Amino acid sequence: MAKLKLVKVDYKYCDYLRRYDHKVCYNKGSKELRPYIGVLLEINACLYFAPLSSPKEKYKDMPDNIDFIKIDEGNLGAINFNNMIPLSVNNYSLLDFYSKNLKYARMLRMQLRWLIRHTDIIIDHASNLYYKYIKGTLDSRIRSRCCNFPLLEEKCFEYNNLFINN
Repeated sequence: MAKLKLVKVDYKYCDYLRRYDHKVCYNKGSKELRPYIGVLLEINACLYFAPLSSPKEKYKDMPDNIDFIKIDEGNLGAINFNNMIPLSVNNYSLLDFYSKNLKYARMLRMQLRWLIRHTDIIIDHASNLYYKYIKGTLDSRIRSRCCNFPLLEEKCFEYNNLFINN
């Protein structure tokens, strides 16, 4: 079983990807004070970042879906698989759960414990969504909410060759 990690994505990388897919989440300005945090996993031999969402009352009534899973019945937020983006090791950093600057570190530690206990379910959801998107077999309503995974994989490679490796 793979070990899931929580990571923070570089906002400049997100800005670059958003030029090609408007569904890539916004991660600048006030969000810099609350970093773009999510689960790091591997799909199709590519690193992917699935963003976490903070707890919201509405999650408690929402059902899990192929592109959305509640964390602890919504009490600890949710994972938005539809907004997954590909990454290279240059585009993220591991979280420091004990940083004084991370005011909600306790919640993140609780989320991570839940995520680790449910690793297989998380990987299955992410992979299932990804492959159905690639094969064109996703419900059109769900597909319309998803990032364009193949395009973003190309742009990830391009970004890291243009801006990181030079």
